[in-house]
Amino acid sequence: MVPHPVKITLLTLASASTLIAAETPAAPAPSSNAPTTRLPETTSTAFNSVLSENTPIGETGRPEWTSARRFTGTRVYIQQEPWEVGLESWWRIKNHRDGTESHRLLEEVEIGLPYRMQLDLYQDIEGDQKGHFHYQSFNIELRYALADWGKIWGNPTFYGEYKIADHQWGPDVYELKALFGGDFASRWHWGVNFVWEAETGGDREYEFQIPLGLSYSLIDGKLGVGVEVLYDHDTIKGERGHPAHQLNIGPSVQWRPTRNWHVDLSCQWGTNNSSDREIGWLIVGYDFGRTGHAERSYTPVSGRQD
Repeated sequence: MVPHPVKITLLTLASASTLIAAETPAAPAPSSNAPTTRLPETTSTAFNSVLSENTPIGETGRPEWTSARRFTGTRVYIQQEPWEVGLESWWRIKNHRDGTESHRLLEEVEIGLPYRMQLDLYQDIEGDQKGHFHYQSFNIELRYALADWGKIWGNPTFYGEYKIADHQWGPDVYELKALFGGDFASRWHWGVNFVWEAETGGDREYEFQIPLGLSYSLIDGKLGVGVEVLYDHDTIKGERGHPAHQLNIGPSVQWRPTRNWHVDLSCQWGTNNSSDREIGWLIVGYDFGRTGHAERSYTPVSGRQD
């Protein structure tokens, strides 16, 4: 049996709790006029319809496909952003009409510069069908694009090159080019160059060339196929009135196995007796910069245009 004082204490506490609950005002009911907190709106996303190789990149807004040499014989705009670097190795083989062959091996370093410029440095090693190779020249090339991409039709770019030759094998050579290129439809890319090249001594050979290329992207940013053409007007001292006209044409392929690697291959056949029977090109390049193969961008579904 609980002692009497404890009973009084429990009864007192229960009574006090009842009085406090009765005197405490009830919480007001929520007002219908109170502001409502809304969660941020979200939109679903999906791949947009723009090809990744057409994604604008860099300071000039050029399309991503220009970051890797699209054609073996035709240059388009610039390839490197300021202070970014790329490397390329070239192999060109010519099968001449007299049954002989000649080889050219080029090792090129590309350096992007400010103000839409690019500096290329490369060495030229040449050989014959017997496997005899020699050092030919060290070449310095600078190109300058007149404006950001798309501001002028054809994206004109000027190009100058000087070849410092081993004079045991020939004189120095200077070369001037005007580069044009762009897109004319989805997946279609084109380029054309106008080239003047002249020897500073020896036979003082003059060459005027028009290389051009057309390419279609079978797989966005990965595989492109097309055709390349080379026209060459060639004269030497004492025979300026009797130029050799050469015209070669054939298919070309570009494969980009990874973000930074590209491989270009072409084979052109001669169309007349002045032309080489075949000219083959193989180019393997690697870009160290950030503007290699772009990742496909996203656009909110709600922001698409029908």
